[in-house]
Amino acid sequence: MKVTFLGTGTSQGIPIIGSKHPVCLSNDPKDKRLRVSVLISWKEFNYVIDCGPDFRQQMLKHPIPKLDGVLFTHEHSDHTAGIDDIRPFFFRQGDIPVYAHERVIASLKQRFDYIFATENRYPGAPAVNINLVNKDQPFLLNNLKVTPIEAFHNRLPVLGYRFKDFAYLTDVKKVEPSECEKLENLDVLVINALRIEPHYSHFNLEEAIAFAQKVGAKKTYFTHISHLLGFHSEVEKELPENVHLAYDNLTIEI
Repeated sequence: MKVTFLGTGTSQGIPIIGSKHPVCLSNDPKDKRLRVSVLISWKEFNYVIDCGPDFRQQMLKHPIPKLDGVLFTHEHSDHTAGIDDIRPFFFRQGDIPVYAHERVIASLKQRFDYIFATENRYPGAPAVNINLVNKDQPFLLNNLKVTPIEAFHNRLPVLGYRFKDFAYLTDVKKVEPSECEKLENLDVLVINALRIEPHYSHFNLEEAIAFAQKVGAKKTYFTHISHLLGFHSEVEKELPENVHLAYDNLTIEI
C-alpha cells in the first residue's frame, strides 16, 4: 500500500495570503503546504481521505487513472470544499463513492445540493454514491478492511481511518481510550500537530508527540501543520526517533 501526502497544511495553507511570517516567506518546498489530504493506493485502487479546496491542484500533481472513492473526516471546508473537482472522474467513471458520517453527508447536501440532487439535476454536475460511516462498524473497500476511529475536534466528533497497519487522523484534540485501542500495533500513524502553543481544538506539538508515544506506532508522521509550528528543517531535528513531519508530496509505502 502506498500513501501520498497531497497536502499537509492547516485551513489557510502555507504560505498564508499576504503573510510576512518567516515560514510563509521560506524558499524550502517543505514549508509550502496545501490543505490536508492523503491518497491511499493499493493494487489498482485509489482512495483519498478528504477533498479540500486544493484537490484539483493535488490531482494535477499526482495524476491517477481513476478515483475509487473519497473518505471524509468531517465537514469543515478545508476538508470538503474541493468536492466539485471530482467531476473529471465522474465523467469517466460515473457516480463517485463517498464515505462519511451521516452528519457530514447532511452538511454536504446543504452546501453542494446540486451534487446530491436526485431530480432535475444540472447536466454538468458530478454525482456521488453515499456510504454512511459509523465509528463502531468497520467496512470493506475492495476487500480491504477499514476501521473508523472517532476523535474530537474540540467538541465536534471527527473520524480517522485505519487501513491495515496504517492509520490517519487529523483535526484531533482528544481520543477516548476505547478508540485508542483501535490504534494498537500500527506500522504508521498520521496525526495532526498544529503549532507550538496550545490550541482549543487541535493537538499542539507537545500533545502530538505524547499521543504518538502513547500509540507506539513504528513510525509517526505529523500533518495539518501551520506556519506557527516553525521551519520544517528545524522542527524535524528536534523530534523523537521515528517521529517525523510529513510534507506535501511525501510518499511512503506500508
